[in-house]
Amino acid sequence: MARIDATTRSRQLVAAARSVMAREGVARTSLRTVAAEGGVPLGTLQYVFPSKELLLRAVIEDVTEEIADVFRAAVRPDGGLEHAIRAGVTGFWSQLVAGRADLQVMQYELTTYALRTPGQENLARWQYARYVDIVAGLCQEAAARAGETCAIPFAQLGRLLVAGVDGLILQHVCGPDPARSRADLDAVVAMLVALAGVRRADDT
Repeated sequence: MARIDATTRSRQLVAAARSVMAREGVARTSLRTVAAEGGVPLGTLQYVFPSKELLLRAVIEDVTEEIADVFRAAVRPDGGLEHAIRAGVTGFWSQLVAGRADLQVMQYELTTYALRTPGQENLARWQYARYVDIVAGLCQEAAARAGETCAIPFAQLGRLLVAGVDGLILQHVCGPDPARSRADLDAVVAMLVALAGVRRADDT
């Protein structure tokens, strides 16, 4: 049997963990069930991820990088800040929210599990800080490339964007209504664009 390198094995096990968590819930997911899902002995999983907490962090990292990839793919490098907000949010929603309730519930469960597990509170803090960093970084890069300024700090823009979209996701998951959700999403995007007050840097 061909030997699988550590990076590939880690990715396979994270994918297996995501499948189990989406199906069974984070609290009911154990290293044993993830090993079975991934088709490896429990000892192999424990060698890569000695604890459930380390596995959870790897899953959160994987989810956040997926979000970052979707945002980057949706945004044109030269489109400017308003485009980055509009295209990033709508691209994220269409690919990772619409029809993906299992993924969104899993993300909320990861947060609450970390908050309720003594010693793991920092994991939840890191999760949301990473979301904000991704959004703020992409918005700042888009503005810089277009020679634009933002009326509020990019970190604050990132926090408000994440908070607004997060709330709409929770409402959508609890009571799916695609037309309502899209209308509300468009309204939130419009508010964020207005708050950003995008201007050309040479006009300030």
